[in-house]
Amino acid sequence: MTDWTWSYEGYDPAQERLRESLCTLGNGYFATRGAAPECAPDAVHYPGTYAAGCYDRLTSHIAGREVENEDLVNLPNWLPLRFRAHGPSDGAEPGPWLTPDCEALTGYRQILRLSSGLLERQLWYATPAGGTLHVRQLRLVHMGDPHLAALRTEFTVEGDTCLVEVEAALDGSVSNCGVPRYRELNGNHLTHVHTGDCAPDTVWLRCRTTTSDIRIGMASRIEANAPLHAAHGDRRATQRMSFTLNADETVTVDKTVALHTSRDPAISDPLHAAIDRLARAPGFDDLLEAHLTAWDQLWRRTDLDVPGQAGRILRLHLFHVLQTLSPHTAGLDVGVPARGLHGEAYRGHVFWDELFVLPYLNLHLPEVSRALLTYRHRRLERAVFAARDIGRAGACYPWQSGSDGREETQQLHLNPHSGRWLPDHSHLQHHVGSAVAYNVWQYCEASGDTEFLHTKGAEMLLQIARFWAGSATYDEGLGRHRIRGVVGPDEYHDAYPGAAEPGLDDNAYTNVTAAWVLARTLEVVRGLPEPRRRELFERTGLDGGELELWEDVSRTLYVPFHSGVISQFEGYGELEELDWAGYRERYGSIRRLDRILEAEGDTVNRYQASKQADALMLGYLFSPVELRALFDRLGHRLDDETWRRTVDYYLRRTSHGSTLSGLVHGLVLARVRRADAWTFCQEALEGDIADLQGGTTGEGIHLGAMAGTLDLVQRGLTGIEARGNALRFDPVPLPELSSYGFRLRYRGHWGVDVRLRPGELEVTVPASDRLPIDIQLPDRSVSVKPGESCRLYLR
Repeated sequence: MTDWTWSYEGYDPAQERLRESLCTLGNGYFATRGAAPECAPDAVHYPGTYAAGCYDRLTSHIAGREVENEDLVNLPNWLPLRFRAHGPSDGAEPGPWLTPDCEALTGYRQILRLSSGLLERQLWYATPAGGTLHVRQLRLVHMGDPHLAALRTEFTVEGDTCLVEVEAALDGSVSNCGVPRYRELNGNHLTHVHTGDCAPDTVWLRCRTTTSDIRIGMASRIEANAPLHAAHGDRRATQRMSFTLNADETVTVDKTVALHTSRDPAISDPLHAAIDRLARAPGFDDLLEAHLTAWDQLWRRTDLDVPGQAGRILRLHLFHVLQTLSPHTAGLDVGVPARGLHGEAYRGHVFWDELFVLPYLNLHLPEVSRALLTYRHRRLERAVFAARDIGRAGACYPWQSGSDGREETQQLHLNPHSGRWLPDHSHLQHHVGSAVAYNVWQYCEASGDTEFLHTKGAEMLLQIARFWAGSATYDEGLGRHRIRGVVGPDEYHDAYPGAAEPGLDDNAYTNVTAAWVLARTLEVVRGLPEPRRRELFERTGLDGGELELWEDVSRTLYVPFHSGVISQFEGYGELEELDWAGYRERYGSIRRLDRILEAEGDTVNRYQASKQADALMLGYLFSPVELRALFDRLGHRLDDETWRRTVDYYLRRTSHGSTLSGLVHGLVLARVRRADAWTFCQEALEGDIADLQGGTTGEGIHLGAMAGTLDLVQRGLTGIEARGNALRFDPVPLPELSSYGFRLRYRGHWGVDVRLRPGELEVTVPASDRLPIDIQLPDRSVSVKPGESCRLYLR
């Protein structure tokens, strides 16, 4: 391996699903798992192609109930290309189709090339005549033209001459069946599959999704120095060829594919668009050159220079973030899929992961951040309807979102440990609305996009603030407002022990972020130009009395404490303590403690045990200065000692059942300068490459955790904040990661270079016609003009 490659020597069926996820190639419009083109879907292999925002809804019968689920659709498989070799005589019996699982395999190597967005595979097979067939493949999903992909396959025989048969196909018989615990659900999303050919070297496939009626067009062109024979049937378009391969001779077969759907702008028909695009597409070599140029430009815009193994992993994480959310995303109506475009886990839904993704994108690809926030704005009306349905004002964004913004959280979820289907109450995680508001604010601060802030941003902030103010009820005994019946980020706890109804009271993270939303929205509303403010008030019915309520609630929301620490929610400190040592001894990994306890007939609701950071998420989102100010506004004193006690308290009571947990704890511990911060940073870095959650990465990478590690290095350790009209820094470098650099884009300045070294911070602003950048440290400020560099010594 090098800093820019991930290599796998030897074939390991047990690791194939993980490798398929980590070797996925994409361009923001669609992505294809790193599956073997010669293999059909089975228990080992799972080819999958997913287009951003392409969802379909089906009904299933589960545990005696009708359950409706919307999925990111597994599109027709464009990869299939299988081959076999046999003796040169015409009468020789054809051998079996060759795959990595067959006995003839003698060698295997797979290399993911990050700098160029290429997947290279090399396979060696023993031939019937005693020679060796060497197969080398190069695969790309084009970063320049988001509708194209290509696969080059080179065949070389060492030893005797042999006859090689090749069969390439477009396969429309696929379904969504890549996650074992979803297999009882209906996954047959494609219907009306038709195939045909339109040129001697080109076949096509068209189909549509069952319920959403998205039309899909795909065309495939084969370039090879051999006659082609097309065949159609069984929802497949097939092209076959055969050729004699002489010793040490190489024959190349290039497969180029075009994909369009009816969601695309500026087309009349997806199939016609795919056929036309393919006809105009150049050969593999020219496609590759344009693809390399696009990746080179993208890497320059997002450069991250971190030494050692941490740098290698961060570059892999950035690679997958860029494949899911590329500049092409800016033209799409899509959100942030929690598992990327890499698999079917979480059904491709949009959760709160943009909270961990946008802080990085804001300072590199702000146009992508704007598009992702526009996805939320387009679904604001649906969020208003959702709030109205539960008797609230404002907007209640869904915990899981898909095509139209309705709540997509499953009604039931399967516990693989017990085999039972259980009620799912995670839709009560209303804090997702605060995440949307936080992202609006952070994007506008980083980009200076006041037009968005004053229009779409203000509209979202207002309705989210209205929801929180309407959700808060005044408690005469406490003299404070309370928010009841919610679920926090922890997710383990969804009810009080023995309670008939789900929901918890006064989740600290929910209440504090709600107070933040109310305060920020008041600031935005008061800062609007008068004509725009009047428009907004008239359109929403907002009046001065409502603003007074927001001001009051933002200062009186209840934050529970116990034993000198912030309570995760009211009553948390009264729950039983768990025998952590005993459970670790019995089960080893207890990351999914909730499933273990349920299988025992118990419930995690009884215990002081958290899946992931909950109250500590406050230290992830807000700098120490801002967090103290928030608590001051709420009438609480949060000094350093109270925060340290809170960190220690929950660290001992967290099972880290989420890839986000190590990330959040790593940043929070770094900010309080704890020596064990690096341990959690390492866990965050290794979460997917080592599949620390026990087989989940094979179902799709964890995009929030991957992007979060980039944010950890960019924001967490440098303390960088875009606030007011300045870039603020408050570095807390770790001994294990004290020298590194990155480039960012800030308010029209492209390629601002930031270098952190022991005891110093250097900022270089490229030449331009922009205004100087104000750089602020806790103890001083400087102004750096375009074309200048500033070295600041840290105290």
